[in-house]
Amino acid sequence: MKQYCLACDLKDDDRLIQAYDEYHQKVWPEIKGSLELSGIRVMEIYRTGNRLFMIIRVTEDFSFEKKAAMDLASPIVQKWEALMSQFQQQITWAPDNVKWMLMERVFLFEAADK
Repeated sequence: MKQYCLACDLKDDDRLIQAYDEYHQKVWPEIKGSLELSGIRVMEIYRTGNRLFMIIRVTEDFSFEKKAAMDLASPIVQKWEALMSQFQQQITWAPDNVKWMLMERVFLFEAADK
């Protein structure tokens, strides 16, 4: 299974950060279904301050382009994304209209007896 790591920032407002966390305690079932249909098998989001870190594990046929096309075709995903946009902001070096930035691995350690 392939893995990707992404980062995004939240607006630096404690009330908004709390609301974002609360929404992610009860993600809509349609959103979870859309993730699965796109080939995402595991998604984890971590937060420190207002910085988000996402890990996704995907099937071999997953692509970001396919996921984006599916998202655009889904009114419920568009509604969720519009809602999340209230909380999220671009990382300063992100291209226009990109919230989640793909991260580059700079170090890997694997124990010999893994």
